[in-house]
Amino acid sequence: MAETKREIERKYDVGAGAALPDLSGVAGVEDVVDRGVVELDAVYWDTPDQRLAAGSVTLRRRTGGDDAGWHLKLPVSLAEGVRDEIHAPLSDTVPRALVGLVRSRVREAELVPVVRLRSTRNLRHLLDAEGTLLAEVSIDGVRAERLDGATGTCTAEWSEAEVELADGGDPAFLDKVEKKLKKAGARRSSSPSKLARALAETAPKKSGTKSARPETATRSGKKAGKGEAVAEVVREAVGEGPGTASDHVLAYLRAQRDAIVSLDPAVRRDLPDSVHQMRVATRRMRSALKSYRKLLDRTATDPIGDELKWLAGELGVDRDQEVLAERLTTRIDALPRTLLLGPVRGRLRIWSVARRAGSRRRTVAVLDSKRYLALLDKLDALLAAPPLRPAASAPPAKALPKAALKDYARLAARVEHALELPPGKQRDLALHDARKAAKRARYTGESAVPALGKPAKRFARRMKAVQSVLGDHQDSVVAREALRALAIQAHLAGESAFTWGLLYGQEEAAGADRERELPEVWAEASGEKVRAALGG
Repeated sequence: MAETKREIERKYDVGAGAALPDLSGVAGVEDVVDRGVVELDAVYWDTPDQRLAAGSVTLRRRTGGDDAGWHLKLPVSLAEGVRDEIHAPLSDTVPRALVGLVRSRVREAELVPVVRLRSTRNLRHLLDAEGTLLAEVSIDGVRAERLDGATGTCTAEWSEAEVELADGGDPAFLDKVEKKLKKAGARRSSSPSKLARALAETAPKKSGTKSARPETATRSGKKAGKGEAVAEVVREAVGEGPGTASDHVLAYLRAQRDAIVSLDPAVRRDLPDSVHQMRVATRRMRSALKSYRKLLDRTATDPIGDELKWLAGELGVDRDQEVLAERLTTRIDALPRTLLLGPVRGRLRIWSVARRAGSRRRTVAVLDSKRYLALLDKLDALLAAPPLRPAASAPPAKALPKAALKDYARLAARVEHALELPPGKQRDLALHDARKAAKRARYTGESAVPALGKPAKRFARRMKAVQSVLGDHQDSVVAREALRALAIQAHLAGESAFTWGLLYGQEEAAGADRERELPEVWAEASGEKVRAALGG
């Protein structure tokens, strides 16, 4: 059974034979305990073209110390030295649980030993006045040996200091320890891990250390599902100068591809919001392929868009159930106890658990499917050799606003059509179609922010406001369908259906409120205001 812990650590370069300075004077440290010398032997595994290393992921089998076994380290924020470390028991082969967590990077490739690291670790524990562990500090003498048959220098040796924060500790404590180490001559390591340094120092001289698949590396520490973070990733990818329209679009597409790949293990681990973020990245990418058809040949992108639609739909089974259960629970919590007639909470819990269990199994099965892995390969191929059309070389200030305004026109037609319909099922369906158009327009605006700046940001903000109102309306429609089903179940079981009917009425009123709100929100996002937002 795999176990997970959040690891926060910093590494420092030190000279050969260096010793730890006296750390008893660090603020908060009451005692420094010598834990002796530990011999560690770790073999790191990767694909022959180092796909895990390209994404700052490490997989090792280590003996020695008090945590012998398999360790998979997934980056959370490399800049802050934060990673999730997943442990599995010692075995001769890579545990299946860990293989699944690296599948989005490894895919069908073989995992093989690439580096062996033997470390002599001189360890200290820093304790507070109550004897509670604050951090582990060590000096490691490291010997690296290349195992993957690469030509060049096969071994390397160095010394480094490492400070690992205790579970639940304050990261600010690491700053205090760092001051002492720097005074003693230590300097922050330029390598994020021992493995990264080993690969660099034992690599063939001519080819360097680049992975054969560098385009799959992710920028850990940036949550690509968030609009602002995505914009920053795109800016870094494009670099200085305006570039072309395709430069910005391709950088945006890479950010979404990277998000899908890096979020895969989080979804498998059922981490909070992971399914939502992966689904958002999938939708963003599909939306961009549609919005920028003038730049990318749709004969190549449409089939990929269809597969992205499939993936988003499969992820939605789990995510939609999660959102719906939270909404209904909130409704129930807000009711006075006198209006809770029958085993309302128990029935909702049983209904939710049953539906969620099935959706979780289905989601993991999708991520293990050949169809999903083939989609990831297709995304890599698309980005490695993008099918650019002549308009792709246009300046971003010309091509990107055109795409946004085209998406806006599509949204305007759908909103106006929905508002002309009388309340009822057909209007609900039309409003749902408008919601999808608003989301696409918003994504197009966000993708243009690195190139267009504030105008695109204002446009995206206006589209998000429309999307929010339409989204709340659709959530009320879905909730009503679920409440009707729950009321029928309660009635057939001989329970009172009063509370479910009451909640149905609340959702019906909420949907009507959103319909009344829409014209005002739409007026704020329409016509001249949109063109002004895009600088047109």
